[in-house]
Amino acid sequence: MDNENTLDDRLDNDSIEDAARAPAPPQSNLPLVLTLVALITYFGFQTVSLLAERSNLALIKGSQENALQEAQKTQVQFRTIVSKTSELAEKGHGGAKMVMEGLQRQGMGMAGPINPADKVPDKPETKPAK
Repeated sequence: MDNENTLDDRLDNDSIEDAARAPAPPQSNLPLVLTLVALITYFGFQTVSLLAERSNLALIKGSQENALQEAQKTQVQFRTIVSKTSELAEKGHGGAKMVMEGLQRQGMGMAGPINPADKVPDKPETKPAK
């Protein structure tokens, strides 16, 4: 039996020595820190980039507002001319009938009377950003 105790003692001593010799796991958080820094940098860059694009789009929209208002004024003038030409054509004016037939061939046919809602607004409508 002494022999068995000696064998058990040697096994216990060997396992203790193996545990002491085994390298300890590194306690470095460097990979985690690098990953977090990379993610924060990426999201920061994306945020700055999107804010810059948003301001550029706002500038472009602002520069196009004058052109849009001019186009709306031209559209109202065109509708007025077409409606008056239509009235002349209904009264029997030959040239007005010919113009109206040409407009109908091009798909711009009879425009109804101008509604007050069709007039150019004083200030363009702005929709709130989401």
